[in-house]
Amino acid sequence: MNSRATVNSSLVELLGGPMPPAPAIAVADLVVDRGKKPVLKSVSTEIAPGTVTGLLGPSGSGKTTFIRAVVGTQKVKGGTVTVLGEPAGAKPLRGRVAYVTQDASIYRDLSVKANVAYFAALYGRDRHEAMRAIERVGMGDHADKLAGNLSGGQKTRTSLACALVIEPEVLVLDEPTVGLDPVIREELWDQFRALAAGGATLLVSSHVMDEADRCDRLLLLREGQFIADDTPAALRESTGTANLEAAFLHLIRELEGAR
Repeated sequence: MNSRATVNSSLVELLGGPMPPAPAIAVADLVVDRGKKPVLKSVSTEIAPGTVTGLLGPSGSGKTTFIRAVVGTQKVKGGTVTVLGEPAGAKPLRGRVAYVTQDASIYRDLSVKANVAYFAALYGRDRHEAMRAIERVGMGDHADKLAGNLSGGQKTRTSLACALVIEPEVLVLDEPTVGLDPVIREELWDQFRALAAGGATLLVSSHVMDEADRCDRLLLLREGQFIADDTPAALRESTGTANLEAAFLHLIRELEGAR
């Protein structure tokens, strides 16, 4: 056994078990202003690898700003955001992190197949991998359709296929199910859970409360601050409520009562 292995073994014995994996996403004291108005007020969290974390909150709470900070496209005033051990947006993360925006980022004048093949080629994947990604999101029967002729749900799934084709380690999705019918939402969430089971880390923003129970952990953002960062079960237990919507209302009333 080499010296490094001996040290690691000794640490495991000292700590009484295996060390937990490093977080896939680590945010510390993140501050973002828009003009003179604070949008995110020194927020911190850590997201474990291979999990689905839900980012919930009303419109204007700072969800999209937080997501942009995680993918490295948001100018920040203070704090740090680390993804897979690198600063958010760093060059080594190219091909390891994928971002699916609320409005599908696809070319309307190209077919589904051509859209996904284009993103595949950007990251050194071939057309066979592109078709596999299309099949994964249930768009195989629509592969030759122009993206501009797709329904809203089909555009979302095509955008997701463009992200999946690079096989990202971290997948960030901004309101991916907004405006979709319940059947398509169910199919997408099945995909998200399957990705996490395969080792990917997902951060999913939403304002739909019934999606919260599908997550391993929940971040509730209100007025630029996290008022909850816990599992669904722990949130219900700590607030003494039967469902997450009631739990969130309880937390909001507590916050307002403390002012």
